[in-house]
Amino acid sequence: MPEITRDEVAHLATLARIDLDEVELAHLAPQLSVILESVASLSAVAGDDVPPTSHALPLTNVFREDVVTPGLSAEQALSGAPASEQQRFSVPRILGDEQ
Repeated sequence: MPEITRDEVAHLATLARIDLDEVELAHLAPQLSVILESVASLSAVAGDDVPPTSHALPLTNVFREDVVTPGLSAEQALSGAPASEQQRFSVPRILGDEQ
């Protein structure tokens, strides 16, 4: 498997909105290459006769009956909110126009 480059780590950091400096980029590139090689070696171990599983032991979900209960009115739900607008919670904008 080819090694991951510093530029690829920088690109991934940008996509994840993680600010990494040059030292961190140089440090992470070889570590990510080792991780990718480890995953590739694990993929090679599992043969076609081994079914993919998420757990070693079978799991059983426990379900309960759905019971309809009265909910809060809009006024009750918004009564403790610091700010509301048009029967909705009003929150500050966290994303800019960069998207």
